[in-house]
Amino acid sequence: MTAVAERIFKDALELLPVERAELIEKLFQSFDDAALNTVDAAWAEEVESRFEAYDRGEIKASSAEDVFARINQR
Repeated sequence: MTAVAERIFKDALELLPVERAELIEKLFQSFDDAALNTVDAAWAEEVESRFEAYDRGEIKASSAEDVFARINQR
């Protein structure tokens, strides 16, 4: 890492956690990768579709405990 990047990193560590998170998000968005935007849009659509299916009673929710238990059984 360059000296400038090191200084910026050191300064960033002095920010509040929420400010660091916002900075991370802005830096991530600065890459402006069209593929990432496409993936984000697809996930947003999928999430909305699942919420709607849940509201219509087509799918049921599971508790976090049940989900983790199923994962741990694998």
